[in-house]
Amino acid sequence: MTGRVLVAGIGNVFLGDDGFGVEVVRRIDPAALPPGVDVVDYGIRGVHLAYDLLDGAHDTVVLVDAVPLDGPPGTLAVLEVPAPGAGGHAPAGSAAVVDGHGLDPDAVLHLLGDLGGSVARVLVVGCAPADVHPAMHLSPPVAAAVGPAVALVHEVVSGAAARPGEEDGVRG
Repeated sequence: MTGRVLVAGIGNVFLGDDGFGVEVVRRIDPAALPPGVDVVDYGIRGVHLAYDLLDGAHDTVVLVDAVPLDGPPGTLAVLEVPAPGAGGHAPAGSAAVVDGHGLDPDAVLHLLGDLGGSVARVLVVGCAPADVHPAMHLSPPVAAAVGPAVALVHEVVSGAAARPGEEDGVRG
């Protein structure tokens, strides 16, 4: 990777464990990351994430989110997903339904492609949720995974920045 990296915390803090990504990016110290890494809390503002990626300033986006995974709640994984236009996402002009307050990561990537944007690499630092019902706190196993997830984000962005184009630090 030769360009910048965007670490994007996504999720709804009013839906329990769905707020995982937001909590992780709140705890990341941007000064401790390599140069060229931006950290942003997008919450439920998926449209803003898509628009921010349109300028082409970031080659890689690391989405931090609660995702369904094999394993008990609190399980962490790093997944690489197809970037817009690389297969697996709707082609431009597919007219994805846009809800500015509820875009999941796949819908954000669809929208980015529909708007003519692209990003070379998309990684997800995900955590298996226990509860995504109305609550303003994380469940105990997901809360316990926040610190390790912060360390995992550091590992992923440091490995990517040190070894452009390699898969080091990617688990899945």
